[in-house]
Amino acid sequence: MFVDRHDAGVRLAARLAGLFAEEDVVVLGLPRGGVPVAFEVARALDVIVVRKLGVPFQPELGFGAVGEGGVQVINPEVVRMAGVTPAEMATVESTERGEVLRRARRFRGDREPADLAGRTVIVVDDGIATGGTARAACQVARARGAARVVLAVPVGAPETVASLREDADEVICLETPAALWAIGVWYDDFTQTTDEQVIDLLRRAAAPGGDSPAHGTGGGAGGSGRRDRVDEVMVNVGPVRLPGQLVVPEEADGVVVFVHGSGSSRHSPRNRYVAAVLNQAGLATLLFDLLTADEEYDRDNVFDIDLLAGRLGQVTTWLGDQPQVAGLPVGYFGASTGAAAALRAAAEPGNRVTAVVSRGGRPDLAGPRLPDVRAATLLIVGGQDELVLDLNLAAQERLLCENHLEIVPDATHLFEEPGALETVAGLARDWFTDHMRTNAG
Repeated sequence: MFVDRHDAGVRLAARLAGLFAEEDVVVLGLPRGGVPVAFEVARALDVIVVRKLGVPFQPELGFGAVGEGGVQVINPEVVRMAGVTPAEMATVESTERGEVLRRARRFRGDREPADLAGRTVIVVDDGIATGGTARAACQVARARGAARVVLAVPVGAPETVASLREDADEVICLETPAALWAIGVWYDDFTQTTDEQVIDLLRRAAAPGGDSPAHGTGGGAGGSGRRDRVDEVMVNVGPVRLPGQLVVPEEADGVVVFVHGSGSSRHSPRNRYVAAVLNQAGLATLLFDLLTADEEYDRDNVFDIDLLAGRLGQVTTWLGDQPQVAGLPVGYFGASTGAAAALRAAAEPGNRVTAVVSRGGRPDLAGPRLPDVRAATLLIVGGQDELVLDLNLAAQERLLCENHLEIVPDATHLFEEPGALETVAGLARDWFTDHMRTNAG
């Protein structure tokens, strides 16, 4: 679809040209990957640094966001549902405000942030899957006084694009493929943008007579060169239908079912990245939503481990009837509360799962059923995720199956640090391939 972020930015700039007839427009790139795209669009370029406020013990579930200038956006419904106390909110906010300031200084140096009051603000990223960061950025831009907020991206999941229209006055997205898979799949070159590249682009844009924007029309052949079979599926589970995506490489050795955590979905960019690594290793993957959109409005469902585990068991049974993966060993990859659902389901008599991998998971929520798990279990936790690490250590003592705890040094709960998610993907790939091929043999 796009050659690289430069190509995507040039093509997005052509689509946005009409907006620059407005007198006062500023473009804000979401660092890091959104900045090279925004550079091709911008007449006045800055970064918008936002940080999600994550619920303690469940950081993937955001109860708000903070940005520069003391801006704070709070979702009172999540605060109430999760029972976050004022003291806990203050602790999380203090930590994230420090990170906002650190990143802003890193990217902008001594330059003052752009004044957004009364201006049209275009927020640019290289793509949107779940849309959490983009949503926070739009909210922060409006809180900083933007008169109009436009979100512009090259590619995005259609349902996410639709939902973001509640936070932006206009959403412009060049491509909305039904099967997004992962943002990087839509670029021939999706090399990670470095801090140094962001700093250089901002410097060039700020310089007198700077060389941004580079308007024009561009084009490039997309395609990953893969020959995987990709099916959009609907799984009937009792009275509801759950959407998912089943990817099957040629001569697959096994199939891994992804069980996302609270505040996430089958479009999670982290899970999709791990799934792509597993596909490259010859493993099929199923990413699906455990709850319908209506069910997610009742936040109690998100933490109902028995409900989620029951549905996972039914989905596993359905998977065994699909001819393209029938007979293959099955694994579960669970994140956050999804890890508890995976282990709870694996403890059921007759469940045929071979291996389980937990990424930053809450195995403790599987409770008294942990000794009943028979599948080989790998627990992966960030070294800086101290509270979750303690919970994993306690849960590991209750596991009687083959198990191992792997600590990724210096990583936090979401494994956002450079190389951390790649480490998680490699550990999961090796665990699944080792146990599935042994099982198949």
